[in-house]
Amino acid sequence: MKERTITIFCKNTQDYHEFPIGSSLLEIYQALNISLPYPVVAARVNYKAEGLNFYIYKPKDIEFIDASCPSGMRCYVRTLCMVLSRAIHDIYPDAVLRIQHSVSKGYYCTIENLGRELDEAVISFIKQRMQELIAADKPIVCEEKQTKVVKELFKSRTDGETTLFDTLGNPYCRYFRMDDYIDYYNGVLMPSTGYITVYDLKLYHDGMLLCVPDRRHPDRLSEFVEQDKMFETFNEYVNWNRLMGVSNVGELNIACRQNQAFNMIKLSEALQEKKVGQIADMITTRKPKFVLVSGPSSSGKTTFSKRLSIQLMVNGLDPVIISMDNYFVNREDTPRDENGDWDFEHIDAIDHALFNQQLQDMLEGKEVALPSFNFEDGKRYYKGNTLQLKPDSVIILEGIHALNPTLIPNIPREAVFKIYVSALTTINIDNHNWIPTTDTRLLRRIIRDYRFRNYSARETIARAPSVRRGEERWIFPYQENADVMFNSALLFELAVLKRHAEPILAEVPKFCEEYTEAHRLIKFLNYFVSISEREIPPTSMLREFIGGSSFRY
Repeated sequence: MKERTITIFCKNTQDYHEFPIGSSLLEIYQALNISLPYPVVAARVNYKAEGLNFYIYKPKDIEFIDASCPSGMRCYVRTLCMVLSRAIHDIYPDAVLRIQHSVSKGYYCTIENLGRELDEAVISFIKQRMQELIAADKPIVCEEKQTKVVKELFKSRTDGETTLFDTLGNPYCRYFRMDDYIDYYNGVLMPSTGYITVYDLKLYHDGMLLCVPDRRHPDRLSEFVEQDKMFETFNEYVNWNRLMGVSNVGELNIACRQNQAFNMIKLSEALQEKKVGQIADMITTRKPKFVLVSGPSSSGKTTFSKRLSIQLMVNGLDPVIISMDNYFVNREDTPRDENGDWDFEHIDAIDHALFNQQLQDMLEGKEVALPSFNFEDGKRYYKGNTLQLKPDSVIILEGIHALNPTLIPNIPREAVFKIYVSALTTINIDNHNWIPTTDTRLLRRIIRDYRFRNYSARETIARAPSVRRGEERWIFPYQENADVMFNSALLFELAVLKRHAEPILAEVPKFCEEYTEAHRLIKFLNYFVSISEREIPPTSMLREFIGGSSFRY
């Protein structure tokens, strides 16, 4: 009997190929002898990320990917996390590993119930066991069973964490097994431990840092970057979450289902407003003339600046908000990126000579003519708006380059107060699955672009890599220059964004490059119970993105 076959289209070879029905992606990859810049770690099947052990039973479009691809890097890091968790389980069976958040180009982890101090010796033991697991090239198997069965399996683990399974709402659930060790991850993993080649583990504050490959050059480690202020800000907000008894998505969902969303919203907003007030008090005490507010895309810089101005007025000051966008150079003078497109996030897209001169003039008591930039024709205009500093004046300058020292080389340090705003998501899916802050900001941006700028989710997702490159070059390197950091993320936020984002993401066509990200975000939002935005105040950071704000933008 002739063996039944299927036809697949491989995007790497740009050709059609015949394979036996039920072939795995790994078998197809090996047969096609595909060569990529870095080792293949996963594939996109009809634009959905799948592990190499995925079996093909129907005609598909297939693209094999390495760790330089975002989906590939996520797959690599998840696999590395499973190796880490298994290693700790083997050496310290009673210990509980928590992979909390990204910082310093790695992932901050804590270990509870270790039974001893976390020191260099412990780190060395863990790394040695990790290397043994990698050298053994242990298979990692994806299994799927009824959710109630999976829940019982995970009850036997040291942490006994099953809250997420209580709220998933799916009859079946998949998890991963290495020998008799099981773990849960919110995406695909590599086929075996031997695929791990680049990693490190080091002491970091009161925990440890899992160091991962560089996203652009995954054959080497990311360069370690000191981010003490960012780390302290994360810790502060993690402690806030503990005040509300919510540290993961399962606990958040249970709280929402028990009608605690109202109190959660009120408390989260009150804590955030208190932080804005504290920053206003710091400014009032130091008496700077310029407050520079920076942060990545969709971090909430604009709403923060408006709320800060109110608190400064409460303190008797006269704040004036100026958007640095008005200092853009004319369109024809804007730098271009490597693709020849306008690079609006380049530092030279800002007329920093004019910006610096006007700040100097204001410090000297001179009146300056404020520019206004028209984004439709790409030109700067002067509409008669002038500004002169008064004794109680404070100028709030908001823009992505606000912390870049290139902008203010001649301004005295005591005249400036610097603030970095970001959306630091401080709850996790569970102990081993964190929520990237970039996902929160991307969801905000997708909703805002759709509601207020007439951009589809596909268009926003398509621009995201360019935005990310601009942030990595022009924003993130200067964030530790801030005098204070402000977290604009709210504990309940993703449960609110869910109902706005899902129908927008559902419009992304299933056969396009952007569907990979849209599909991933939809799956991610499925973890959350949806809650109403009715109780969110009109001055909330979230209103900048979902609408209903009492501020004008």
